[in-house]
Formats: sequence, structure tokens, C-alpha cells
Amino acid sequence: MFSAFEWMMAMRYLRARRQEGFISVIAWFSLLGIALGVATLIIVMSVMNGFRQELLTRILGINGHLSLYGVSAQLTDFDAVADKTRAVPGVIGVTPLIEGQVMATARGVAQGAMVRGLRTADLTRRTIVADNIKDGSLDKFNGNSVVIGARLASRLGLTVGDRVTLISPKGNVTAFGTVPRVRAYRIAATFQIGMYEYESSFIFLPLKAAQVYFRLADAVTNLEVFVEDPDRARDLGQAVLAALGGKGRIHDWQQANASFFNAIQVERNVMFLILTLIIVVAAFNIISSMIMLVKDKGKDIAILRTMGATRATILRIFFLAGASIGVIGTLAGFGLGLAFAENIETIRQWIQGLTGTELFAAEIYFLSQLPAVVDPSEVVAVVLMGLGLSFLATLYPAWRAARTDPAEALRYE
Repeated sequence: MFSAFEWMMAMRYLRARRQEGFISVIAWFSLLGIALGVATLIIVMSVMNGFRQELLTRILGINGHLSLYGVSAQLTDFDAVADKTRAVPGVIGVTPLIEGQVMATARGVAQGAMVRGLRTADLTRRTIVADNIKDGSLDKFNGNSVVIGARLASRLGLTVGDRVTLISPKGNVTAFGTVPRVRAYRIAATFQIGMYEYESSFIFLPLKAAQVYFRLADAVTNLEVFVEDPDRARDLGQAVLAALGGKGRIHDWQQANASFFNAIQVERNVMFLILTLIIVVAAFNIISSMIMLVKDKGKDIAILRTMGATRATILRIFFLAGASIGVIGTLAGFGLGLAFAENIETIRQWIQGLTGTELFAAEIYFLSQLPAVVDPSEVVAVVLMGLGLSFLATLYPAWRAARTDPAEALRYE
């Protein structure tokens, strides 16, 4: 498509002489702008993907895809209901569960917490907890023992073997009024899964002990249902209800965590639009530098035309000159963005150590480290967008060069 002569002329025009230095500076800034725009887009999209995947992995690892509630506040005969639910195609696990809000206290420090009562076997099968035990062991999770988040244990000043006191707002009614229900439990283990919200507020209690503490006798508050495809959780929820004869209420993970994922999607879309403007501005820089180059090379264009060069040849020469800036900038941004995304946590730690400030607070962002997941399709889309804007920015100056009248260009020379 492009001859060796056209490549030679295009590359020569990009290497500006001393009197054309200003044009060369604009071209370099255009290249740098496109590189930074492409790199920033890749990095931001990767971090947003990382946030979504990490949140999804942790939320769906510690919570079920569906929560099945009874008609009343309690779910009796839950084992029979669980067996019917397991028989529904697409369901891979059902866990009887008791949930309740408490106040956890120790050594004069109090902290609100969520108690989840479940069987030892069910907690052991929950790999996100079982594989991330920081201290202690799940083998001792029985009787009046608990497993708590590492950050909650640290805040209360507790370690494995210590006792934590749980105070329930639903107290015991006495002749002197309602007395809060208070009971102490020994810590069997602490877990650290990399999500601040769970590590600082979750307490796992054996199911029998939770039934005694919350006075549920032979009942649970709900069943957690795990399915093969989380994206089809809502449809499977309707199938579960149908299998149970419509008795009960279903709450899926998308409803429970809609605020998280909607916020991430909105931020992701807005950041994409804003950062795309960097590439657009760089493309306008290409237009300005190429128009200046065409104006400066008017005499050269006229001479080439008189020597037999066609308008198509002139157009291709200046298209190559401008497109080269965009291609090099896009490829440089591609490499820089991938390198940054793959090492973003190391870079964050280095910057924090250098500046002495915390760049990523776990209390705010829910995760204890900065995630990044590179989506190949998104990277390809960003690269193609960078190349496309660069090519479009080059078309008008190249067309102007091809339309130059040799006689008019040489009239005053």
C-alpha cells in the first residue's frame, strides 16, 4: 500500500531540522499525550475490573448466591426444606444459617458485629474462610467457641484462646424490665480474607450455640443457597420457590449488593469517558502539528508534484507521518499500561513508603490491597480507539497537503 519512497519522505519530515524544531516538539507532545491516555485507560479499566472481581469473589465466597427465608421470622423444619432446594437443577449447595446483630465487647472496648451461626462442616467447606485462617484452627470450632475476623480481634485486643462477650439487643424479659442477653465465647480461630467489612464485623458461631443464644430452638433464620452460575441466581431463585410450593421469600446477591456493583459500574463508565478526552486532546495536537508541517513543507510538496508525484502519493506521505505518531504513542501506552497494571500493588507500596501517606485505605475501599485485572477485550478496544483517533486526526492535514497547488506554492519563491 505504501512505497519505500513514501516511507522515506514521511520519516524525513518527522525528523525536523533546527528551524522546524517547534513542529517536532508538538509532535513529541502529541505522542506522549496518546501514550499517557492509552496507558491511563488500561490502568483504570483494569483496577475497576479488579475491584468488581475481588468484591464479587469475597461477597459470594462468604455469602450465598440466594437467601431463602420462611414465611415468618423463623424457618422450621429447615433440613427438609434444604433437601428440596438441593434437588433443584443448578443448585450446588444449601447451608442452614442463623444471622443476628450483636455488640461484641472485651477489655472495655465494644464493637457492633454480625453473628452467623452455621454447622462446622458447612464452615469448613466455605473455602474463602477455611483457606484464610490467620491464627488458630477450625478443628476447635464447636461448643461455645467462635471464629472472628482478624481486624475485629485486633480492635478488641483479643487473640486465639481469649473470650469475647456478645450482647444481644433482644434481651430477656424480667420483672425489672428487659435485660440484654450476655454470653462469653472462646475464640477458636481468626480469619483474614482481604475484605475489611467482613474482617471487622463477622463472627461465626456453631449452629447449636447460635440457636441457644438467639432462642430459636430447632429453627434457623434462613438458608444460604449456592448455584452453579451466579448470573442466573434470580431465575434459579424462582425455580427454588416453585419447588417449595411458593412458600418462602428469595433474596439474591444482586439485590443484596446492588449498591456496590452499581457504583463501580457508574464510576467505570464515567472514568472511561473522562480519560478518553486525553486521547482526543492528543489527537487534536496531531492535527495542529501536521497542519503546521504541511504549511511549512508547501515548497517541498510543489517540487514533488512537478517531479511527477501524484496527489495520492502526497496524501500517503503525510498520512504516514501523522499516523506514525499515533501508532508509536498507542503502542508505548499499551506497554506502559500493562506493566503498571501488573505491578500496581508493588508501585502503591513503593509510593506509600516514599511519601509516608496511605493511598488506599481499607476502611474506605473495603479491600486490603489494590486489585487489577486486565481484560484483553477492553485492552484491544482501547488500543483500537487510540489508533482510530490518530488515523482520523491525520486525514485532514494529509488531504490539505494533497490539495496543494504547485503553482500557487512556488509563486513567491
